[in-house]
Amino acid sequence: MSAVPKQVVRNAPPRPRRFALTPTATVYAALVALLVVGSALVALDGGVLLDQDGVLTILTRGTALGLVAVGQTVVVVTGSLDLSVAYLVGLCSLVAAETMAGSGTMVVPGVLLALAVAALVGLVNGLVITVLKVNAFIATLGVALVLRGYLEHNYTGPAGSVPRSFQHLGYDRVGPVPVAALLTALIAAAAWWHLRRTRAGYHMYAVGGDVEVARLSGVRTGRVIVTAHVLCSVAAGLAGVFLAARLGSGAPYVGTDAGYDLESVAAVVLGGAALAGGRGGVVGTIGGVLVLATLDTVFDDLAVDPFFKDVVRGVVLVVAVALYARRQVTRRST
Repeated sequence: MSAVPKQVVRNAPPRPRRFALTPTATVYAALVALLVVGSALVALDGGVLLDQDGVLTILTRGTALGLVAVGQTVVVVTGSLDLSVAYLVGLCSLVAAETMAGSGTMVVPGVLLALAVAALVGLVNGLVITVLKVNAFIATLGVALVLRGYLEHNYTGPAGSVPRSFQHLGYDRVGPVPVAALLTALIAAAAWWHLRRTRAGYHMYAVGGDVEVARLSGVRTGRVIVTAHVLCSVAAGLAGVFLAARLGSGAPYVGTDAGYDLESVAAVVLGGAALAGGRGGVVGTIGGVLVLATLDTVFDDLAVDPFFKDVVRGVVLVVAVALYARRQVTRRST
């Protein structure tokens, strides 16, 4: 059998490219589908999903998780991870509430002290990873255990109180949109600008893509990773401050009860980020947060068993990761 002439192979027409949604477009398409299906299921049960109360519930559920997930996006982009955020949320809610102690004059010191504690925890995470060369999973898990030990030793329940004027942050809204959700959107926009429009953001993607190549290119990789962890922790601190305003006091386990450590990672992955780093963004993460918040709202409206909720979340996450991985393999093969 004669071989195919090289000239024929060279002049062969290119393969037509298949139409494929980007990961960000995919998660928002999934969100729309979920809203349609969820609305139909809730309607069959005699309720309404997308009335003003339903929209308010979804946005409120997504506020704290959105803040944590935005910070998680920053560290995942660099190829790192932060499992201490759930305990940090509870710690910062306590720091804010105990500092305020019900006094309106202590609101600003309370917020600033909570964010300073968060930044310190992020700094420790970053230094343990970069200086001691500990894997990010182990380093942040170790810090999480330290925080848990502190909380369990010093608190048995809610503590401190926030003034009534500060509770407006947790409950006021503009139309159907909570004020806190608008602040979350502002934080997300700032994180998007940082990642996509600044040199520091480009360096984070470079470090996540290949840390050794980034280092040889002159990027101070250690500084980039430390900065990413500080920003992540500050975002978790903001979530703690919001929850203190929502609850009226600090709560040591408000972050762990909601599972913000793994839920934030799930939202980032649903948004199309790669846990290996170098790919992902805030816009996709917000889509992932809304998907998870909508799922929870639909399940609550339908009175679904909590065990089944976790099963569905796990299936959604595995399917999303599998689809993104398959897409990457397909791109490489073509």
